[in-house]
Amino acid sequence: MDFNKLACKYRDELLDNILPFWLIHSQDKECGGYFTCLERDGSVFDTDKFIWLQGREVWMFAMLYNQVERRPEWLECAVQGAEFLRKYGHDGNHNWYFSLTREGRPLVAPYNIFSYTFATMAFAQAAIATGNDEYAQIAKRTFERILEKRNNPKGPWCKAVPGTRDLKGFALPMILCNMALEAEGMIDKSVLDAMIEECLHEVMEVFYRDDLGLIVENVTADGWLSDSFEGRQITPGHSLEAMWFIMNLGVRLGDRALIDKAVKIALNTAEYGWDKEYGGLFYFMDRLGHPQQQLEWDQKLWWVHIESMITMIKGYQLTGSEACLAWFERLHEYTWSHFKDPEYPEWFGYLNRRGEVLLPLKGGKWKGCFHVPRGLYQCWKILEQCK
Repeated sequence: MDFNKLACKYRDELLDNILPFWLIHSQDKECGGYFTCLERDGSVFDTDKFIWLQGREVWMFAMLYNQVERRPEWLECAVQGAEFLRKYGHDGNHNWYFSLTREGRPLVAPYNIFSYTFATMAFAQAAIATGNDEYAQIAKRTFERILEKRNNPKGPWCKAVPGTRDLKGFALPMILCNMALEAEGMIDKSVLDAMIEECLHEVMEVFYRDDLGLIVENVTADGWLSDSFEGRQITPGHSLEAMWFIMNLGVRLGDRALIDKAVKIALNTAEYGWDKEYGGLFYFMDRLGHPQQQLEWDQKLWWVHIESMITMIKGYQLTGSEACLAWFERLHEYTWSHFKDPEYPEWFGYLNRRGEVLLPLKGGKWKGCFHVPRGLYQCWKILEQCK
């Protein structure tokens, strides 16, 4: 494999295709913030603004400005989005709404903890890019809100009746593993270290089940398996994405055993989640093989495959695992041949099980300027270091 040639492929796709698409089509020059509901050609089909996608785009352009090149258009894009979020994204007490109208009026209450996590990441990177202390304080205060809410993330908006089947989900400790490194400079070291220790325990010892060799999406409040729809759910993309976060923490902590365990889990998950008939990774699976509750269980999603590519090439970079390299090659081939649009910039997000485009949109309520550019950036930088 020619790692340098591949690194250039990922870099060029990011800089020449993906980023210009979002710079041109997503910025709302009238009201601020970003449009994310974009047709195949980039035309806007809905103007509602979703806080976690607003935060992700701020983070993306600020991070690239900080890490790749100090391009004025990247900083301008990040700052205008940060200003929109600062003015309209929260209730004045750093409780972040889920969605807003185009003008910034709240539509959906702050029930979703991921609005908070991506606001923290956004303002942490924007603070680094601008030196704006107010941005740093927003990141810090929002992080404190997350710590307050993490044991009951939805608060009064939780639909479950307490005391009957109390479950906790994998998504939050997984995201916090990544957010910990993103916001490191804004958070007290002792608080950060305690959170990292707790999240590593949750991800690698509670949600990871050694008897299965896999990560389950939900467990009981005291850490046991639950024989229910939620308790049987396995989400291969979540598990695989989390493993490159864990590898990064392993590097930070100098813990080779942690990195090796993450590689083992990633390989198990890819083998388990791969569709042997049509290729690609399933969206949702049931650990006992029962029918799933989600009708989209067999769809092939952009983020699942892109995040899995990051994990496999990082696993190879850090350990030299030939199995990781083989999986990266398989995922690379599937992803580039199925999700990249041959006619218009940006990538498709949603395929059916056979790998045919299900929705031609380039952005929506759940897909924004995040997984594709982050994945291209990560793979580009990792491939540059591979030999």
